[in-house]
Amino acid sequence: MSMLDRGRLARVLQVEQGTYVARNPRSEKLYAGATNLFGRVPMTWMNMWSGGFPLYLDSARGNRIADVDGHTYVDFALGDTGAMAGHSPVATTAGVKRRLAELGGITTMLPTGDAQWVGAELTRRFGMPLWSFTLSTTDANRWAVRLARLTTGRPKILVFGHCYHGSVDEAFALPGPDGKTESRPGNVGPPVPLELTTRAATWNDLASVERELAHGDVAAVLTEPALTNIGIVLPEPGFLEGVRELATRYGALLMIDETHTFSAGWGGATRAWGLEPDILVVGKSIGGGIPCGAYGLSASVAAAVTRHTDAGDADIVDVGGVGGTLAGNALSTAAMRATLDEVLTPEAFERMIGLADAFVVGVQETIDELGLPWSVAQVGARAEYRFAAPAPRSGEESAAAADEELDAYLHLAMCNRGILMTPFHNMALMCPDTSREDIDRHTAAFREVVAALLTR
Repeated sequence: MSMLDRGRLARVLQVEQGTYVARNPRSEKLYAGATNLFGRVPMTWMNMWSGGFPLYLDSARGNRIADVDGHTYVDFALGDTGAMAGHSPVATTAGVKRRLAELGGITTMLPTGDAQWVGAELTRRFGMPLWSFTLSTTDANRWAVRLARLTTGRPKILVFGHCYHGSVDEAFALPGPDGKTESRPGNVGPPVPLELTTRAATWNDLASVERELAHGDVAAVLTEPALTNIGIVLPEPGFLEGVRELATRYGALLMIDETHTFSAGWGGATRAWGLEPDILVVGKSIGGGIPCGAYGLSASVAAAVTRHTDAGDADIVDVGGVGGTLAGNALSTAAMRATLDEVLTPEAFERMIGLADAFVVGVQETIDELGLPWSVAQVGARAEYRFAAPAPRSGEESAAAADEELDAYLHLAMCNRGILMTPFHNMALMCPDTSREDIDRHTAAFREVVAALLTR
């Protein structure tokens, strides 16, 4: 097994940082001058760049991004999944243009026929019969959590350590010692202690799930089909089926978040893996980059909500805390219709997944050739490598495999060679415009930058 020389890592990282700064003077200047932006960026996550400042966007089409310094990149980040359809896909652009410039009306608080089309399409893909729209999956999760509490009359949500559900307060939780839920490190201003709203279990550990559900106060198990934001951690055989069975046994709903695992196929992991949720949330990519999200309800959950609203003890049309003025607007529903109808088709997913297969083969061959104690995992069109072997089984194991210095080197070195990986982690996503040549280019660059680290 090859050994990682930390001294060499520090030296090559310094070289790549210097190259990044030298290549991007206009981006650095724009960042330095952004004094009226909190953190110098329009959204604080955009500071997740190892070179000291982010690249500034000039233009983007398909899976190519051009920055203000004149460099063009093969984009495997794709807006951290938001641009899984590619940047400005032709069909989505045409649908948005028609609504925006020809028909008029971005948001009117009136429904359009596009909304029913999208709802029917989401039912066809994911199986949930009834849908409501939001402007992000965070909102979809947040509002669906409220409906789950209403439906069951229970106060708590169960999540898995190092899960990803956007900025939902209840989701920033870890299982702590003695069964006490703890707040994740870095959680900003939690409104109440997490133990009051959340129970936390360990991924791939059904005993921990049952232990938390046995308290009888969990309204819903909120989970991704595979952990994604801590690196892809796949479910072991029988785990998701076990979660479904335990939720039913203990009177909790099963709420599936397909934000990232929509990459598994045309109907996400829910269809590909035969999952049976009571509530499903999805967003980011279904609008081709236009802000949108959606949550789907089973007939039984919808009926339970209606019983409460009919009785007058809940309000979902005014002040009940579910909904937003811009949600389901004419522009976002037009974007979703065009994207789902013409871009993220079954044929597109088949091709994207085939390219991800090739990406994984290239990474695994490099890992094997160089004797790296690393692993690579895949969910459909999405792949990611982790600095651990065998592959982590839980969020905690994946978090323990993190290496900030190594992450920084790999991201910068790939960026300097014209390849963008997701800055939050080592995720690569395929879109309909990704080519086999792009995969081969990544494989060659990955081998080059990793080999530069190693001693024999």
